[in-house]
Amino acid sequence: MASCSRRISHLFGLAAALVALLSLVLACEASGSTVPRNGAGFVRTQGPRFVLNGSPFLFNGFNSYWLMHVAADPKERYKVSEVLRDASAAGLSVCRTWAFGDGGDRALQISPGIYDERVFQALDFVISEANKHGIRLILSFVNNYNDFGGKGQYAQWARNAGAHVNSDDDFYTHSTIKEKTAIKSRLLCFQVLVTRLNTITRISYRDDPTIMAWELMNEPRCQADYSGRTVNEWTQEMASFVKSFDRKHLLEIGMEGFYGDTMPEKKQFNPGYQVGTDFISSNLLRDVDFATIHAYPDQWLSGKDDKAQLVFMQRWMSSHWEDSRTILKKPLVIAEFGKSSRDPGYSLSARDDYMSNVYRITYGFARSGGTMSGSLIWQEWIRTTTDTLLS
Repeated sequence: MASCSRRISHLFGLAAALVALLSLVLACEASGSTVPRNGAGFVRTQGPRFVLNGSPFLFNGFNSYWLMHVAADPKERYKVSEVLRDASAAGLSVCRTWAFGDGGDRALQISPGIYDERVFQALDFVISEANKHGIRLILSFVNNYNDFGGKGQYAQWARNAGAHVNSDDDFYTHSTIKEKTAIKSRLLCFQVLVTRLNTITRISYRDDPTIMAWELMNEPRCQADYSGRTVNEWTQEMASFVKSFDRKHLLEIGMEGFYGDTMPEKKQFNPGYQVGTDFISSNLLRDVDFATIHAYPDQWLSGKDDKAQLVFMQRWMSSHWEDSRTILKKPLVIAEFGKSSRDPGYSLSARDDYMSNVYRITYGFARSGGTMSGSLIWQEWIRTTTDTLLS
């Protein structure tokens, strides 16, 4: 099999092209102070910015959701090491990845409250390797979708326990789901992850600055309540819970950026529909440290041409940057963006044009000061007969 290095060099190279520019912006804004890319300290927020060891912290990074899953097989761990090494060499300094796997293949949580130590040690390895290569991690707690379990698995576990569950969205409100998954009882799930003692580094997760932030959920959505109130109430409860035993790490929600009922006039920026979240109200919560958006106009505006998708993307990013600067007054991260190779008309040149535009807009906002603080390109593991790394 060809090395991961060769397969992702083009992807990371595109991101690396702007790292020097963004670092220069920071250096200017910091009045000549050194901007540390790594260091032993925790990343923190200072008003609308991230800071590290007293200096501004701006980053380019990437998503590799599959790291723990792959590392669960010791024979495949070299793939994790290669990706983190190559990302670091390209100047990327933050990686967002899954810290969940509920039921199914290589599950972290086999059943409610029962964990596979072998898979937990795989996550230990990921964190250890990230530290070795100077990469900070954003670790996500649970999935909105059925991949790797998700809220649907929690709902099924509740049904198995005899609870009446109307839909997967009962995940946010059903007392049995909360108790069976130990989210509310403070016995397992979030607490088990945050207080885990790494078997390699011998450092508790909550004491490890390699972890930049916790993410409550990958792309929370709620079809049962499009106003955003249900997810907002769940976010408030979960964020407060996590902060009750870990105030060293930052916390974000995992939202895509869809607007809800708090400011109805903002719904014009949504891609023609809602998903049951409210970007404004949820990110205003005290225990949420920074805001995130995702940007997939090729999927959200399927059938529209590249020009229309670019116009949407510019408005999407601009609106959220302005909200973060004037309303939230917190850092903003573009936590996912990419262009799917599965879409009709896909080409490498179209993908590169799209990504270059995202970086161009990000750079412009970062240069103007304020809240634009980082971007995370989507880098996906696609398993085929030959095992390939593609975006």
